[in-house]
Amino acid sequence: MSSQRKVLEAALRAVATGDAGAGLAVVVDTEGSTYVHAGAMALFSARDGQTGWLSGGCLEPDIQRRALAAADAGALDWMDIDTRDDEDLLSGSAVGCRGRLHLALLPLARLAGLAALLEDWQRGGETLHWSFDAGGEVRAGIGARQAHWRLPVTAGAETPQRPAYGLAIRPAPKVLICGAGPETPLLVPWLRELGWRVTLAERRPRWQPHAALADLAWDVSPTDAAARADGHAAALVMHHHFELDREALAALAETELPFIGLLGPGRRRDDLFKVLSAPTRERLRHRLRSPIGLRLGGQGPEAIALSIAAQLQAVLAGEPA
Repeated sequence: MSSQRKVLEAALRAVATGDAGAGLAVVVDTEGSTYVHAGAMALFSARDGQTGWLSGGCLEPDIQRRALAAADAGALDWMDIDTRDDEDLLSGSAVGCRGRLHLALLPLARLAGLAALLEDWQRGGETLHWSFDAGGEVRAGIGARQAHWRLPVTAGAETPQRPAYGLAIRPAPKVLICGAGPETPLLVPWLRELGWRVTLAERRPRWQPHAALADLAWDVSPTDAAARADGHAAALVMHHHFELDREALAALAETELPFIGLLGPGRRRDDLFKVLSAPTRERLRHRLRSPIGLRLGGQGPEAIALSIAAQLQAVLAGEPA
């Protein structure tokens, strides 16, 4: 997800600024052991360089060459990269991944109307659907907004393994952070790099400058922030202030958020629970992660931010957290 977000945002900038030399590489299928899976993307631009990775760096030079050529030709190119043979372990780029990538290389400048779709996806809430036909027909859509393009196919394109491919790119998950502190300058950029859309709710003047790091900043109380939290996948309570954290927990207990994290030691959680009503405690019991963060060791804001980012990454990947 993290790569998808960065790449699609870079693609939106390329389209918006008229970058005619930008080619979008989309992984439509994989076999064996690969660095990425279907849906991964990388953008290659003669003007702005590369955004995103499809391998550990060994495959990108060839992909870049083909993607830029597709952009120059205004045509769809099909590319197949197979590193499953024994000779790939010791020769050529010495990839040794034992996998196969099937790629569609798209000339962004030929995709009129794509910017509106990417803007909708960037705002979050709905899935971006792609379909690619072997003959050059490309479709993309979000909800009722649909776009269709018919592109020529480059003469050197490999033959696709299937007549058509479909992909669903889910919107970036949203996390609401209630309260800023020493961890915020590291935590917020890390979460965004990992693919989260970050909303920071903070109204205390001392910490409000950190709002510039987030995707969205709310100058509201914890109660009002919780009332707006619909659509978020997680919330983190991090005021370093007992009463504000109590207010946030009480308000978040009334939401349907599946993951609520509380910063601080277990004893602080117990003290907060003493001043929350029994029904509120019960509503929080199976959703609250406290202390928030994986047990990685270390002290200070850097270690705390890393542990929280690691736990949110596990949540994003569907791993136990």
